[in-house]
Formats: sequence, C-alpha cells, structure tokens
Amino acid sequence: MRSRFRDSAGSVTAEFAIALPAVVLVLACCLSGLQVVGEQLRLQDAAAAAARSIARGDSGQAVAERLVPGATLQQSVDGDLVCATISTTSRALVGAIAGIALSATSCALGGGR
Repeated sequence: MRSRFRDSAGSVTAEFAIALPAVVLVLACCLSGLQVVGEQLRLQDAAAAAARSIARGDSGQAVAERLVPGATLQQSVDGDLVCATISTTSRALVGAIAGIALSATSCALGGGR
C-alpha cells in the first residue's frame, strides 16, 4: 500500500508548477483587456470634451492632449455639427504587443446653440 503513494510523490508539485504560469498568463491577459477598455472609455470622454471645446470656438487639441497625451485629433464640420475624432495606440500590455489602435468620435452642435 505504501509503495503506491511513493510513486506519486511530488506529482502535485509538478502539476502546480505547470499550471501556475498558465493561470498567471490568463489573468494578465484579462487585466490588460480591462485596461484597454478603460483607455477606450477615456478616449471617448476626451473626444466628447474636444468636440464641445471646438464647438465653443476653443482649441480641441489642447483638451485632447491634456486628457489623452500623445493622441491625434481630427476635426470635421458638417453644417452646424462639429465632430472630433481622437486616435491613439493602446499602452496596455496586450495592446502594446498586439498594436491595438483605439479611436473615438464625438460630435457637438456648433455655434453655442
């Protein structure tokens, strides 16, 4: 009876040593994914603030640069509608490795109406 248990000695340690890196990798990917989602939300808020700023006649670039450093701003005007599109590359671990490009567009009514 004892010899059967001696043969499996250390197998739990070996299984744990193999499984632990996989669990850590999955957890790191999940946390990076959440960070990318947070960056996208911050980008959307910055696009909305930049569109409102442009609609008031102020500089949207200053707002975009303050809220999302390193992002690029593109402006477009269609009648009374002023739109701002902000683009950047993700700085999260997964986003940096995969080169995930993030972009957000928001529009505001121009002319202070």
